[in-house]
Amino acid sequence: MPLRNCTINSTSDETIVGNQTSTTLGALILTVVFLLGFPGNLFVIWSILARARKQSVTTLLILNLAIADGSLMALTPFFIVYLVLKNWVIGNVMCKILFYLCLANMYASIHLIMLMSIYRMISVIWPRRISVVTGKRTLMRVLGVVWGLVMIVSIPALIFREVTCKKTSQGLACDPHHEKNRDVVLQYTLELVLGFLLPYGVIVVCYICILRRIRQTKFNRHIHSEKLILAIVVTFCLFWLPYHALNVVQVTWALCPEGTVKETLGKIWRRGRAVTSAVAFISSCANPVLYFFAGKSYIRREGLAFMARLFEGTAFDSSRKSRQNSQNSRDKDKDADVVQLNEKDLEDMDSVTNSSSNIKQMINGK
Repeated sequence: MPLRNCTINSTSDETIVGNQTSTTLGALILTVVFLLGFPGNLFVIWSILARARKQSVTTLLILNLAIADGSLMALTPFFIVYLVLKNWVIGNVMCKILFYLCLANMYASIHLIMLMSIYRMISVIWPRRISVVTGKRTLMRVLGVVWGLVMIVSIPALIFREVTCKKTSQGLACDPHHEKNRDVVLQYTLELVLGFLLPYGVIVVCYICILRRIRQTKFNRHIHSEKLILAIVVTFCLFWLPYHALNVVQVTWALCPEGTVKETLGKIWRRGRAVTSAVAFISSCANPVLYFFAGKSYIRREGLAFMARLFEGTAFDSSRKSRQNSQNSRDKDKDADVVQLNEKDLEDMDSVTNSSSNIKQMINGK
């Protein structure tokens, strides 16, 4: 393939595919991820669309999460070929589009998980207001806004990704191409803040509020949906943390003055990018595995519909918790009414007793 219409890479072969060990390991990870994640997410989508009898808020959020993860899994064969050949063979346009879609699905996944956590918090703390956010029209608007924002904040991948020519060997690389260090800082700081710190900050606050509320009540909170969503949150964090840690390294590298430290940081992020990116992909194939273990009690009874019954069970848990909290509030109100009634009865009894005493006195006096 002729090496034309591409930018010469000033860092020689120090690209994300420049290290044999990291590219081989990354290709193996992506292969396993594709074999598990692509059919797994398709099964989740099919279960919700074809087998679920009612689409609750949690079910619709999981459906959107499966669509985001499944789309990401569908892209993995392109990256497997890239890591194996160490050569980008499908042009500059596909270089931009594929990495743009990867970034968009990363943003979509974490923000959908954030929406799940917010919904759980509202259903636990303000059960009487949950009807405000459970309307299908409201939910569809929220999801539309989330996907729209995801598409906008992923634009840096279209701007900075392009095919570069390796300087000392034949082949092409699809790498970020930043004219200035401030471009590096802008892109990866944006990913770090909007793709990790901000949504995870909201998630942590939500679960702190949920735990505080649980401690204040006497209800049994061993609910499938809370455990499942918490497992999704932790899994996403574990697999994306190395990627964002490497973003911090690259931003530090960009801000660091020339010298030994800058050179060392450069080697770390270039050699680690292929592996950490592949590890991040694992989070998209992990969710169907979590659903399988969470719903294994349904398998014998429901067969292929077991996952749909699991998601319906999470919806039942939400409505049951709301009813329990509402019932608790009503019980408190009833108790207060009973107390008031008892006090009134005592007052009436006192008045009757006093009246009887007065009548007796009048009769005796006569």
